Amino acid sequence: MMDKKYQFGTDENKAFLNGICMDLLRFGQAFPSPGGGSWWLGDDGTPWKDRDRATWITSRMCHVYSIGTFLGFEGSEKLVDAALKGLNGELRDRENGGWYAALSAEGIPRPDKQCYAHAFVILAASSALLAGRPGAEELLEEAEKIYDLRFWDEELGLAADTWNTEFTVLDDYRGLNANMHTVEAFLAVADVTGDEKYRIRAGRIIEHVIGWAKNNNWRIPEHFTKSWIPDLECNKERPDDQFKPYGATPGHGIEWARLITQWALSTYDSDPAKNAPYIQAAEKLFRRAVQDGWNADGAPGIVYTTDWNGVPVVHDRMHWTLAEAINTSSVLYRVTGKQIYAGYYADFLRYLDDKVLDYENGSWYHQLDRDNRLLTTVWPGKSDLYHAVQSMLIPRMDPAVSIAAAVKEKMGC
Repeated sequence: MMDKKYQFGTDENKAFLNGICMDLLRFGQAFPSPGGGSWWLGDDGTPWKDRDRATWITSRMCHVYSIGTFLGFEGSEKLVDAALKGLNGELRDRENGGWYAALSAEGIPRPDKQCYAHAFVILAASSALLAGRPGAEELLEEAEKIYDLRFWDEELGLAADTWNTEFTVLDDYRGLNANMHTVEAFLAVADVTGDEKYRIRAGRIIEHVIGWAKNNNWRIPEHFTKSWIPDLECNKERPDDQFKPYGATPGHGIEWARLITQWALSTYDSDPAKNAPYIQAAEKLFRRAVQDGWNADGAPGIVYTTDWNGVPVVHDRMHWTLAEAINTSSVLYRVTGKQIYAGYYADFLRYLDDKVLDYENGSWYHQLDRDNRLLTTVWPGKSDLYHAVQSMLIPRMDPAVSIAAAVKEKMGC
């Protein structure tokens, strides 16, 4: 008999998710550095001060604790303000515009201006604005301005990836990871500000992704040339690259499925007939990813990457992949009513409970090997809370609404 704490929608399930969420928020409170940039958190939540203070991590923590304000988590406002201090201060390049990828432990800016990081600045600013924090509105205005100027290609309906620090040289690489988080950020801005041009832009990216996936047996190409031609052999010699791994990434197929569903519901809420093709595409992406990645090598867990035939390449289990699997299985169950998704949801939560929750030090293990033993080659420590916290909230919220807005609405804030 299924344990009710894993069963979607039960009181026991809601309590299980809420308890983990609160534990995560307690775990991450030591993230702010004196300048506001986020420390990389270690195994027990103690900051690793010898590592970079990254814009994307600072933005994620700003976003998470903005949600914390709606949940009534004590001290959230102070933590949001600390992250905003970093994003409006030490991480911002006032000479050239935009945000540094990171600062070294000594405070030296790392080269490059990343679309990925700038998308998270937009997400952070929109969530902080929703929370009413001082400085958030100005941050969002500047983030939108620099993103439109440097990354968004209105003609193509896609975003470029990486510039040099001075914004004078654009790298030839194009990628979908940054575009995926751009979709997330654009949907959040549309929900928070009412500016629907961002929802339209998100839809343009999504149309490209669905087309590429459909033509590749629902395995999404991740890497592209500057002409947006898929580069299916990219990083074959470095298959476990932190941000640009070789092959298909099942976790991204799963994450795209949820974002596509959110976009479709928020765009065509009153017309299910227009929803249907996108929901169907989301189901195909999810099922392909789960078929390729879940329990694919004789042990529980979702493998990090596969080749283009669905054969596992990197067998490691990343915590973010599980978080997105929890999210998307719950969303697809709510939207379609199909029991297969409720079954996956329960399986994923059971695996979280059995293997991924760190009951000794707190938070989740961020990387496990193929035998579900702790591994630290790609994700040492527990850098941030973003994926884990969201996965404890999305199953309980309106799937058509971005998570910060959905939590605020549900909590009556």
